[in-house]
Amino acid sequence: MRTLVVSDLHLGSRQDADVLRRHDAALGALRDAIADCQRLVLLGDVIELRQRPLPDALTAALPVLSALGHALPGEAEVIVVPGNHDHHLLTAWRDRLLGAGTPVRLGLETAVDWVAGEALSTVARALGGDDRVRAAYPGVWLRDDVYAIHGHYGDRHTTVPMLERLGAGAMARIAGEPSDGPHSPDDYETVLAPIYAWIHELAQHDGPRLRRSSQGTSARAWQTLAGSSGRRSLRRRALTALFPALVLGLSRTGLGPLHADLSGPELRRAALLAAGESLQRLNVSAPFVIFGHTHRAGPLDRDDRSEWRTDGGASLINSGCWVYERAFLGDEPSRSPYRPGFVVRLDDDGPPALVNLLDTA
Repeated sequence: MRTLVVSDLHLGSRQDADVLRRHDAALGALRDAIADCQRLVLLGDVIELRQRPLPDALTAALPVLSALGHALPGEAEVIVVPGNHDHHLLTAWRDRLLGAGTPVRLGLETAVDWVAGEALSTVARALGGDDRVRAAYPGVWLRDDVYAIHGHYGDRHTTVPMLERLGAGAMARIAGEPSDGPHSPDDYETVLAPIYAWIHELAQHDGPRLRRSSQGTSARAWQTLAGSSGRRSLRRRALTALFPALVLGLSRTGLGPLHADLSGPELRRAALLAAGESLQRLNVSAPFVIFGHTHRAGPLDRDDRSEWRTDGGASLINSGCWVYERAFLGDEPSRSPYRPGFVVRLDDDGPPALVNLLDTA
């Protein structure tokens, strides 16, 4: 069975950074790739639900989702795995279970009922209907040796001082996280879900200018503090000088450990170590793990493959993104690991293959 894994489409982004809505060639390339598959996995952050009210986000995303659904062969399956930016797709399902007095206990692959909420049902209809579409959370087994997960649980462990990492550190203390940290999907949800719900509610009221994704905010911070080309302004030099002290102070409050290094290599290493730790805590025993979330595809030809192997021996494959964020693309956008267009192809045997559909589009 040929499987195509795609993540981080962020359909409905206010900045039109989501390339599938803006470029017919990009959508055509993905449609052509899907036409050759028997299974499509949308691995999180398919819809950007943090920047506008839910109806507006769905309206913006549906034309692309419908195009993808129509491109699939008749017997093909679609699996949707929500991420942090479209975490709200799970809300109605969880609320219904809790309202009925049914405890929500998440395994590594928990089926999510499409009929539980309007948003989920709308997405399913656009992709071809309930008969061909299913949802799973927080991940899905694609083969006995391949597990796929969006990867946002790594935010609990990353040393990069981004907003969600700080929020997770604070919420862990408020919610009473186990003293030795999270060890199940429910432990992670206890800490992270309230943060996602708060951000979603702000977006429903067009809250305090949530017009950019947290990824975009990180991009601008990285560009300001880690930029090395050109002359630095006085303001940038001041921010760069104060930043390590600020991060040290945050670490000492118990929100860490955090590091002030925002270089490209450190962002990559921190994300991979965080992903590895979350997988170890979840007891994922798979030789191959596909994840997204960080928008940094890999491993690529120039990458050190040893960095992409967890302590437990799993090979990590990041499926990249389909958004165009200039701050991350650097001086050679066509070679950047953050460039849009990456997918992971998976057959019945052999390792997952990372390719970029737009390099030749």
